[in-house]
Amino acid sequence: MNNKTGKLNKISLIAGLSGNILEWYDFTVYGFFATVIGAQFFPHEDKVVQLIAAFGVFAAGYLMRPIGGIIFGNIGDKKGRKKALTISILFMAVPTTLVGLLPTYESIGWLAALLLVILRLLQGLSVGGEFTGSISFLVEKAPANRRGFYGSWSTFGVFGGMLLGAGLAAIITSVLTDQQLHSYGWRIPFLLGAVIGVVGLFLRKGMDEGEVFAEAKKDKNSSKLPLAEFWANYKLQSLKIILISWAFGVSVYLLFIFLPSYLHTFHHVKLSDALSAHTMAIVFLMLIIPVFGHLTDKLGRKTVLLMSLVGFVIFTYPLFALMFNNTFYSVLSAMLAFAVLEAIFQAVMPALMTEMFPARVRYTGLSVSYNISLAIFGGTTPLISTWLIKISGGNVWMPAYYLIATCLVAIVTTFFIPETYKKELK
Repeated sequence: MNNKTGKLNKISLIAGLSGNILEWYDFTVYGFFATVIGAQFFPHEDKVVQLIAAFGVFAAGYLMRPIGGIIFGNIGDKKGRKKALTISILFMAVPTTLVGLLPTYESIGWLAALLLVILRLLQGLSVGGEFTGSISFLVEKAPANRRGFYGSWSTFGVFGGMLLGAGLAAIITSVLTDQQLHSYGWRIPFLLGAVIGVVGLFLRKGMDEGEVFAEAKKDKNSSKLPLAEFWANYKLQSLKIILISWAFGVSVYLLFIFLPSYLHTFHHVKLSDALSAHTMAIVFLMLIIPVFGHLTDKLGRKTVLLMSLVGFVIFTYPLFALMFNNTFYSVLSAMLAFAVLEAIFQAVMPALMTEMFPARVRYTGLSVSYNISLAIFGGTTPLISTWLIKISGGNVWMPAYYLIATCLVAIVTTFFIPETYKKELK
């Protein structure tokens, strides 16, 4: 089969990454307002216990992601990427908006926490097919020698959502008093999620399927049961993605979701300072992701991936030490350095993962593998990091050690994956 792609126009590009913007906007504002949410939906106990409870709900959504991956993977491989991605953004927008309308623990007791959990589970179901569907769509539509570059725009969208969430959180925490923030301010970003959802749904109506998927549907060997074929023939590829995605998820959620709450809770950094530094780092990260995406098309996926992983192993400890100086500029400097390492990681993963499966089971293979890893390791990162600090007697270095350990696992795994950047996409 020729590696035909069709034209990836601007509408298709923006439509492909729009769901990632909504997904990560929501998860970012939830992470940034975790301390406030903990106070709103759980009994007034120890602040660390409230934070663990809030991030426990955060992690609960990830338990549904593998199930969502199976559902949307099946839709995407049988009915098309467009249909799966259109449904997924709708099922993300509605629960996000409803979170902003929930009554609190003070009003209805534990029922408030139960409703919050249900909405997070519905969101988890939806996002189980969002990121992996978007990278399948973008990489399949890209020119053969630019798959890394075009795939990197999906993670650009991820951090675009983070930027929206971080920027809005910084504004809200700076403008509102603490009382206003706890009273109604935390609801604002969730209600605004409805606007993003409507725009994304409109854009996805203009998407068109790529020729890679169209050719796959003509293939006589195309499976009527993508999940069964994936499980029968691609378990090893799946395991490799799971192990590399472990570090991928931990690096994102530790550094770009959990970090502001971590610095505020355990190092008494002003939340507004942490969020401001964080926002600047995200802007910088977004700008350089496509640069490294282009680099993967020149140097290969494995070489660029190892640049990031080895960098994390070497520099995580000193960068955490720098943040522990507890000044705005020390936090900002460390975050900018982490942004470079994360940008490399974010740029290489979409094409690397997509190229490991054929089109007929790609959506399913990616969704199941990636979401199993994110459910077990990624979404639980804030919870595990807080728990490690607690059981170690308050050792604030534990999150750094956790990140280093996952990157070491990913480095070993990388040596067992094939180099695919010059191979035909089928």
